Amino acid sequence: MRVFAAPVVLALVLAATSAFAAKDTIVLGMQDEPPVLDPTQNAAAAIDVIFSVNVYESLTRIGEDGTVKPGLATSWTVAEDGKAYTFKLPKGVVFDNGEKLTSETVKWSFERAGAANSTNPTKRHFGAIAAIETPDPETVVLRLKQPSSLFLSYMASGGAAIFDPKSAEGNKSNPVGTGPYKFKQWVKGDRVVLEKSPTYRDQSKATIRQATFKFVPDAAAQVPALLAGDIDAFGTIGATETLDRFKADPRFQVIIGSTEGEVPLILNNNKKPFDDIRVRRAVNHAIERKSIIDGATSGYGLPIGSHFPPHHPWYVDLTNRYPHDIAKAKELLKEAGYPNGIEINIKPPPFAYARRSAEIVAAQLSEAGIRVKIEPVEWAQWLDVVYKQKNYDMTVVAHVSPWDQDNYTRGLDYYYGYKSDAMDALMKAALVESDEAKRKGLYEQIQRKIADDAVHAFMFQLPRTGVYAAKLRGFWKSAPVSVTDLAALRWVD
Repeated sequence: MRVFAAPVVLALVLAATSAFAAKDTIVLGMQDEPPVLDPTQNAAAAIDVIFSVNVYESLTRIGEDGTVKPGLATSWTVAEDGKAYTFKLPKGVVFDNGEKLTSETVKWSFERAGAANSTNPTKRHFGAIAAIETPDPETVVLRLKQPSSLFLSYMASGGAAIFDPKSAEGNKSNPVGTGPYKFKQWVKGDRVVLEKSPTYRDQSKATIRQATFKFVPDAAAQVPALLAGDIDAFGTIGATETLDRFKADPRFQVIIGSTEGEVPLILNNNKKPFDDIRVRRAVNHAIERKSIIDGATSGYGLPIGSHFPPHHPWYVDLTNRYPHDIAKAKELLKEAGYPNGIEINIKPPPFAYARRSAEIVAAQLSEAGIRVKIEPVEWAQWLDVVYKQKNYDMTVVAHVSPWDQDNYTRGLDYYYGYKSDAMDALMKAALVESDEAKRKGLYEQIQRKIADDAVHAFMFQLPRTGVYAAKLRGFWKSAPVSVTDLAALRWVD
């Protein structure tokens, strides 16, 4: 899983034809700051937003259309039985520290990611690898224990980034990669700066010389920063109520798209009272999505009833699975042994959609006798207290990784606290199924299972509400993954 704070700018693109020197720097606004700079050590999506495809490269990457494309690997072949992937690497690739990339580097990176002591957030994906072969410096063969329909997608994640063994331990604060950009500076609490890499294998790919990712956690502060020109773009602005203002200003362009970020009211299934499905279903009946969407996203979010994006053709509309019904919610609480209601906490991280959702949800649940204490936490606290320690009753956060329904098979070790043998069986079948029609049917069952078990109370799909300088081009309308493709950036006159 990649937990997400607020999604940010993805790819903005430009060409200058002026007689004067073309602008070659850009400042991109971000709501959340990464806790560390290594995606193999932490699940925060902000790391990928800044570093994936820019500094760190994985064998594959996800394109704007959501499909798998070549990344560090130039091509690959898949065995007929689906259990062997042969990747070809380009020659002459070097890391920012001057070390050469070979197939042995890939092998070391993946063995490290899947090791028993690994803290990689995507460690489970490497458990599918039975053997890694390096027949020559430019060829890597990954042999799987069983076929995996999502293996190429998994290889595109930040957790699958290829590291140089000599620099890996220092990547938390001093990233070293093979991408078109190199790390320059991290001023904690303020910004991360990247600059064009002089050793990248294709110097014609990038035109932006320097990119600054500026952290502006306060949604209200994002607006004046844009208006003053201190920030050139915000991929997802938190103060969605200001979008009409930017639409009317010729200095800006507003682009509305979607993300892979499902936003549930997350319930701790392994802690009372949410270890009782009746209580979880009571919460589902007590929330009213339209008010939440209007208040948290100014109406731009799309309602969801399970963990699956509405823009995908396999989506099943389950928003009517639990109709808004306060009387039913009270009845379920009484059946569960709580005739006088319950008292719980909600710990939202510091993102506008999360804090606003928490306030609206608390008011709605109170009508059913569910008394909610709002305990706001900062992002680093959320990652520690909620995600790692699982010390919470409810929380709100967007889950932005594509195909992340396997989070529901991670058992009690994962912060959902949800365990279901039936779900495990469905997901296992979906991951090995090669027939697309059958796989679609399995994912439809997975969506229904998540909803039937009321694992969470699903609210909306996080919209991508981008505000960009009028002369920026090439940004992605939607965010199929949490990356910023800096090499695509261009300014126009």
